[in-house]
Amino acid sequence: MEAKTRILARVRRALKDRPKALLPEHPHATFPEDPLDLFLKRLGENGAEGHRVDRAEALALLKELLPGFPGAAFGKGVPPELRPPLPELPPEEAPLGISWALFAVAETGTVALSAEDGRRTQLLPPAHLVLVEAERVYPTLLMALSHLGPLPSALGLHSGPSKSADIGQVMVKGVHGPGRLMVVVLI
Repeated sequence: MEAKTRILARVRRALKDRPKALLPEHPHATFPEDPLDLFLKRLGENGAEGHRVDRAEALALLKELLPGFPGAAFGKGVPPELRPPLPELPPEEAPLGISWALFAVAETGTVALSAEDGRRTQLLPPAHLVLVEAERVYPTLLMALSHLGPLPSALGLHSGPSKSADIGQVMVKGVHGPGRLMVVVLI
């Protein structure tokens, strides 16, 4: 018998008569049928900006949100038709990063970003714009993860602009990432 098999058999025997741990009930008993309203509400509570537009209006909204930005760094997943007419800059020089979200979580106002889209684009520019499809907004993180296929090598969960009060208990935005987060939900 292989060592691994023996060890696992001993663990199974030791746990056989132990009662199963019950998971606590979810703090929110019910969720709205359409999680978009809750997502946008939570996003605002987190200090981020949220917008809901259809794909046809998306580029017009992006142009409206982006005056004053001389260029942007684009994540690999951003569709070409949704790239605003800005010069592409490297993330370390760009004042704006634009990313494509894998999904969003209504309960916490969180967008989930894949490392494969480009972590530098998500973290280095002082402002970050994230695009997410409305059908990818889930009520809870558990629901989102259960609908997601294979996970990327790293998953970034962004619930608002970067902020910290580590030094002198003074809140400072943009310390560990973008100080401004804008999310556009495509309906």
